[in-house]
Amino acid sequence: MYDEVLVLGKDDVQDLIDLEAQCFEYHWTREQFLLGLSRKAFNVLGIRHEGVLAGYIAFSMIEDEMEILNLAVRPEFRRHGLAARLLAESFEVCRENNIKKSFLDVKVSNEPALSLYRKFGYKKIGVRKKYYPDTKEDALLFRYDFPN
Repeated sequence: MYDEVLVLGKDDVQDLIDLEAQCFEYHWTREQFLLGLSRKAFNVLGIRHEGVLAGYIAFSMIEDEMEILNLAVRPEFRRHGLAARLLAESFEVCRENNIKKSFLDVKVSNEPALSLYRKFGYKKIGVRKKYYPDTKEDALLFRYDFPN
């Protein structure tokens, strides 16, 4: 059984870096995590399993908008609903903070992510051509409007 969703902070940065290295070719640096956390530029929620950081979501909230910056689950923990739990918990934080809309971008080839976001009600609103530095893939832009 997985632990509850936790708020992550500076003490979790090495675990975040390790997880990102498992999931992404192009990932955030220690300095980016520390700067963002210290300035409260974004929130990070995570799920641990037996002490190992299994997944996390990073998102910013500005005014009435939320943007998902990163959502990652270690390969060995995928297909267990962790990404959905993290996304659902981020939605709860957004509701508590009167967020009205959410945005994200996702690689055109990332079918599991596309399926998850559509399941949560995100709608495609645009494309950024050759957006990702690691693969030069297009980014699909999505929006979700929170119910009143």
